[in-house]
Amino acid sequence: MTLDDLYATILARKSADPDTSWTAQLLAKGPEKCAEKFGEEAVEAIIEAVKGDGSALTAEAADVLYHLLVMLAARDVPLEDVLAELERRQSRSGLAEKAARG
Repeated sequence: MTLDDLYATILARKSADPDTSWTAQLLAKGPEKCAEKFGEEAVEAIIEAVKGDGSALTAEAADVLYHLLVMLAARDVPLEDVLAELERRQSRSGLAEKAARG
């Protein structure tokens, strides 16, 4: 499964019955709840990274990616826009990119 596949599944769940889908339940609670859940999962991934447990970090990283995509879907931000932004940033060094934001 690719991120594109997962995002397509999440988008399909936007119109699903919340009683039949965790994704639909989360989306039905609104973008703010989706963002909150993403933040919780990010913190859990940080904790596992600090602990050094690779398998737990793998599981939490999967949760982070899933909840990031749910958060994007909740705000109607296409994954392709995020990927295009990453591609745009590849044309210069990370240091130059960060300096340009400042």
